[in-house]
Amino acid sequence: MKKIKILSVFVLCSLLFPSCEREIMEWEERPEDERVTRAELPLELAEKIERYEPLKTYADYVLGAGIGMDLYMNDEVYRNIVNENFDEVTVGYAMKHGAMVNAQGEINFAPVDAFIAEATDAGLSIYGHTLVWHSNQNASYLNSLIAPTVIPGSSGSNALDISGLQDGSFTGWNKNNPGNGITVVEGEGLGDNSKAIKLVAGSGAANPWDLQLASPQIPVVSGHEYEVSFYIRSDQPGKGRISFSGLSNNYPWLDWYNTGGDWTEAFETTSQWQQVKFVVSDFTGTNFSMFLDLGYLPGVTYYVDVDSFNVVDLDAEAEVVNLIANGDFENGTLDGWNGWGNESTRSVSAEGEGYNSTYAMVLTNPSEAQLWEAQQLYTLNEPLEQGTEYTVSFYVKADVPATIQFQLQNPDYAADYSGGIDVGTTWQQVVRTITPTTADRNKLVFDFGQTPATLYIDDVVLTSGEVAAGSPPIIVEMTDEEKAEVIGDAMEHWITEMVTRYTDDVTAWDVVNEPMKEGGSLRDGNVTDAASDHFYWQKYLGKDYAVTAFKLAREHAEPSDVLFINDYNLEASMAKLDGLIDYVNYIESQGATVDGIGTQMHVGLYTSREDIVEMFQKLAATGKIIKVSELDVRLGTASPTTEQLADQADMYRFIFDSYREYIPAAQRYGITIWGVSDHEKEHEFWLPDESPNLWDANYERKHAYKGVADGLAGRDVSEDFTGELEY
Repeated sequence: MKKIKILSVFVLCSLLFPSCEREIMEWEERPEDERVTRAELPLELAEKIERYEPLKTYADYVLGAGIGMDLYMNDEVYRNIVNENFDEVTVGYAMKHGAMVNAQGEINFAPVDAFIAEATDAGLSIYGHTLVWHSNQNASYLNSLIAPTVIPGSSGSNALDISGLQDGSFTGWNKNNPGNGITVVEGEGLGDNSKAIKLVAGSGAANPWDLQLASPQIPVVSGHEYEVSFYIRSDQPGKGRISFSGLSNNYPWLDWYNTGGDWTEAFETTSQWQQVKFVVSDFTGTNFSMFLDLGYLPGVTYYVDVDSFNVVDLDAEAEVVNLIANGDFENGTLDGWNGWGNESTRSVSAEGEGYNSTYAMVLTNPSEAQLWEAQQLYTLNEPLEQGTEYTVSFYVKADVPATIQFQLQNPDYAADYSGGIDVGTTWQQVVRTITPTTADRNKLVFDFGQTPATLYIDDVVLTSGEVAAGSPPIIVEMTDEEKAEVIGDAMEHWITEMVTRYTDDVTAWDVVNEPMKEGGSLRDGNVTDAASDHFYWQKYLGKDYAVTAFKLAREHAEPSDVLFINDYNLEASMAKLDGLIDYVNYIESQGATVDGIGTQMHVGLYTSREDIVEMFQKLAATGKIIKVSELDVRLGTASPTTEQLADQADMYRFIFDSYREYIPAAQRYGITIWGVSDHEKEHEFWLPDESPNLWDANYERKHAYKGVADGLAGRDVSEDFTGELEY
């Protein structure tokens, strides 16, 4: 008897086949002694299968395999079986947006570069999978591009009377040298429908006082520091300053941007909102007033957000009892705080890096994990009262957009949770209420393991009363048009960089993957249960997102490259197939070209053969190049019987025969088998406890290997074998 090779392969399936949304068949576990192995196949059949040549020997079109890139690179035996049997490879995950794009939007090409060099040296071609899809995206980065801008509120109650600005009467305010006008206008401030002071410099403006707005008198407490802040923008580059009455130095040179340097008399303005913020304390009496001087340059129109115009007594006594003794970290330590998890670190910031204070707590999470896998906690002196509503507030920012949460926890780790909190890269105040459900909650815990990021947290308050007065943060949402522009730019960058980078190595691409719903309508991205790696480009770019994608891919690809649209369950839903074909026609009506249509074909033994034939007939009628892109045949069990293995081989043979019969030769791109073997490691996440592939769990050829080879050849190849079979 011939010796049979046993191929030892370990497959990381979470990276191999995170492909589609589809139901997995029922399966049953068979006792170990009832499982069918290659050795239990009829001897003559086993001998025949062993004598077949490598699969690609029988193909007259492209025969591909869906593989794991890391496995291919690191396991020589696995790499050899792929190289020997296939013409083309599709990596299941590693060439997708989620795998290659980091939190800053940078694309890491190095792993794919190395893989392509290895695979092309072995004579394999590379299929690009995939450019635009809703799953396996770096959704955190993409969502950060269109996240609302969070403008931190003031540090406390406003000592400046802005009521005359809010009602437009300017009561208490004086318009000195009003230039071409000082008014209050609706809808020009930071938030939705918010107000702004509009100040227009005259044509002869040359001095700061040539356009001036004077504030009411502001009462002060001697010895206290007061923070002055506001947001300002202008229709063209502008320049302004703040001068005073009632200070020892009424014309101070100040560090307007609170950077610790670059002291200047005046600040510059642009069309983008920016904050002016500084502290004064050299009062000569019990009150002072200030002057907004914007007359440096002629013809400039300025807008100052009304609600952001604040003067805050930084030394005012807090109105609440904070149960966190070291919540402001002003002593330069983390006394009372400790934490662990995910190799995270915690420290106190450098002096001056806190929010309106000297220090902040710094938490660094080095890698992506579960939220709770990196924690920082404070243990309270006494447990909180069950059923009492508590307020938790703190200021936070991160070096990249991140997600955190907090919890009230008991000694046995049971907890009440805040829910996810999105953190931006500028200081924002978080205020949440939470009610302990038991009487033993005695720890405040920050969970920060989800995002690789460095977080700064300051002014942590846990109280059963209200948080000390202060203005809430202002949230500025992008318009739909702005979101479309930003996301369109991100898609253009991704497609352009990928296709340009690999134009010499990748000759076919899944440009748009899985655009259709099951009923045949187009996905719109309006979902309530999106996974963490889901991002729907079409939600922001509309129906023409695919038009743009195909135009971009064609612009940067070689003329001979084949550009596909791809979807699943086309053999199970004629409505979905018809919808996809209609969408292809729409894309082309808008000036783009779709070269080919991919049908994934994750099927089972009981998939309707009549529907498979109808699908191939409809696809052929489009005139497009047709590819079976992710073929596997499920059995519903990891312990198939001999009969099931034969039925599986017959289904594979039927699909290959039907492809040859109904797809004209000129329209055949090829067929890709999705996966190599039935080893459990290869099906940890994709079709777990299944047996859909051509090699069994011991990496021996299954009956299905013969079915595919015969389908490729268009005949029973074993009928040509000569000589007595060895047993």
